[in-house]
Amino acid sequence: MTSDVIVRDARADELDAVSSLLSAAYEEYLPATTADLSEEERRAWDAYRADIADVASRASYSNQIVAESHRRIVGSVTYFGPGHEAHYPPESDASHWPSGWASFRLLGVLPEARGRGVGRILTDECIRRARGEGAAVLALHTTFLMAVARDMYVKMGWKRAPQYDFFPMPDFTVEAYTLDL
Repeated sequence: MTSDVIVRDARADELDAVSSLLSAAYEEYLPATTADLSEEERRAWDAYRADIADVASRASYSNQIVAESHRRIVGSVTYFGPGHEAHYPPESDASHWPSGWASFRLLGVLPEARGRGVGRILTDECIRRARGEGAAVLALHTTFLMAVARDMYVKMGWKRAPQYDFFPMPDFTVEAYTLDL
């Protein structure tokens, strides 16, 4: 891990930069073109792309945590403490977590900052906050597309919770994972 990373909440004047960071971080997981997709798949991917970038709308009910290195934001995650529902695009059929749980979503690291432990640092910060707020469980969703992140979570002790999976389009599972705190 890197010791030059500072973790903090994003300031209001940084939300556009966080939006750009998340869009860049997730671009490799999104289809380059939607021309060959069904209408349902196209709508789902378009909604997800818009949701990733819509950082400002999440600011009132979540914490946008950033990782900063050398005065540059290199990673971000949206954290929802216990009692704060994680929001997903309306088109998804995402399950709601139990009320006493904390969760996070949309953890992203700039492509050029990957491999330095920034994702782990942000995950550890979510764990620290959830424990500090008395959550019994921390939850997240990910997909097979994000194999590096998924492997990291499993190595950290996260367990699959398929009862909270959702399916935004045919043959595509968004997998739920939980960590008992």
